[in-house]
Amino acid sequence: MDPQQMAPSGPRKKRARQVGASVASPPHDIKFQDLVLFILEKKMGTTRRTFLMELARRKGFRVENELSDSVTHIVAENNSGSEILEWLQVQNIKASSQLELLDVSWLIESMEAGKPVEMTGKHQLVVKTDCSGSHNPSFQKTPPLAVKKISQYACQRRTTLNNCNHMFTDAFEVLAENYEFRENEIFSVTFLRAASVLKSLPFTIISMKDTEGIPCLENKVKCIIEEIIEDGESSEVKAVLNDERYQSFKLFTSVFGVGLKTSEKWFRMGFRTLSKIRSDETLKFTRMQKAGFLYYEDLVSCVTRAEAEAVSVLVKEAVWAFLPDAFVTMTGGFRRGKQIGHDVDFLITSPGTTEAEEEQLLPKVINLWERKELLLYCDLVESTFEKSKLPSRKVDALDQFQKCFLILKLHHQLVDSGLSSREEGKTWKAIRVDLVMCPYEHRAFALLGWTGSRQFERDLRRYATHERKMILDNHALYDKTKRIFLKAESEEEIFAHLGLDYIEPWERNA
Repeated sequence: MDPQQMAPSGPRKKRARQVGASVASPPHDIKFQDLVLFILEKKMGTTRRTFLMELARRKGFRVENELSDSVTHIVAENNSGSEILEWLQVQNIKASSQLELLDVSWLIESMEAGKPVEMTGKHQLVVKTDCSGSHNPSFQKTPPLAVKKISQYACQRRTTLNNCNHMFTDAFEVLAENYEFRENEIFSVTFLRAASVLKSLPFTIISMKDTEGIPCLENKVKCIIEEIIEDGESSEVKAVLNDERYQSFKLFTSVFGVGLKTSEKWFRMGFRTLSKIRSDETLKFTRMQKAGFLYYEDLVSCVTRAEAEAVSVLVKEAVWAFLPDAFVTMTGGFRRGKQIGHDVDFLITSPGTTEAEEEQLLPKVINLWERKELLLYCDLVESTFEKSKLPSRKVDALDQFQKCFLILKLHHQLVDSGLSSREEGKTWKAIRVDLVMCPYEHRAFALLGWTGSRQFERDLRRYATHERKMILDNHALYDKTKRIFLKAESEEEIFAHLGLDYIEPWERNA
């Protein structure tokens, strides 16, 4: 048994149920003798539970590995009071009348304060009642709130791919994109935040009353919602979709290597089609844009999960040929559970490698693919990362790790039959691939950043800055109050540093 396990005093017989793996760790001083905590693994997961147990012990709390007679507080995540009571009954455990059932937010706030905080209605999952003095006490739920408070931050909401409000979110994303094309960041972000919060809702909005209490819905946004509810469409969105400038920018930016400045230039020159742009001999294209036009039909079509998995095999084989111990992780939308995407991103890291070995890996991989005639385009960006430099304050800042933007040739025979989009007579498809090489000690931050979604990461960084007085980016997490970098071996630890409940990758589709 774990040395942290505290046996009840006296000869009282102990009843216990083993839940989760034991935590082998050195003993810590117990500051709060009157509290004995048990953290419920149900809906939390072993990794997060283990981490919270160890963190709480370091903060002076007594935490049991097993539910025993000595436990005074059960801490749970994403469980209602009735669910915990049902769990206790299944375990054949009689709940003591002194047992407190608390949400994990109480423990997180207590650890932040360095002492147990007052238990309020927002923390208490049930109210114990034992009016009869019976040995088998009953429990009563706390009165439910009319609407559970929804956070303004995507990093405090769980957003899966099951979007109940497509009609609204699709409209908002069109408007956000149009404002982005016009370089109006304020309105673009307004509609992106609105779309993000509606994607997280477990219900479909069918009346304006349903929007009460939902954050990020400004008057401009609510007007669009009301019009869609009443008419089934938005006149403003319809106008944007028919707007020549929007249509042109949408078309131009679909070319790999073409951004807003180039799109603006081409639009002002009177271009409206790609064929006219391609055939104009006065225009000069970058190497990236030339590749974008050359493989346009392939690159503009979606990458399927089967194709992404086939690319993953190619990447791992190439990386492991030079660094057998390297970790290669597919990130981006595919890590969040999406079945299609526009490119495939990979994070590469390896324990025990020297800086020189890290710098040489991507050039070696590129050279290997070139010899195998799989490399169609390559842009290698060298690392400018400095370990002592503070994280960027910009919510959209790119990281400074070594990275490579590629177009690879994926042969159809490597993809599961029938799942690759194929052009007749052609035996391969051009696929956009991004590789990022990051130092091993920064892998958790890089993985979190490259997993996305874009809005989730924006809000995570905003939350760190405004709510925690910290700075977060793909490199590190810095505590401005303590003036120290906070280390993390996993994404779970980063969330814990920020005082946030852990959000799984598939719940970050904000």
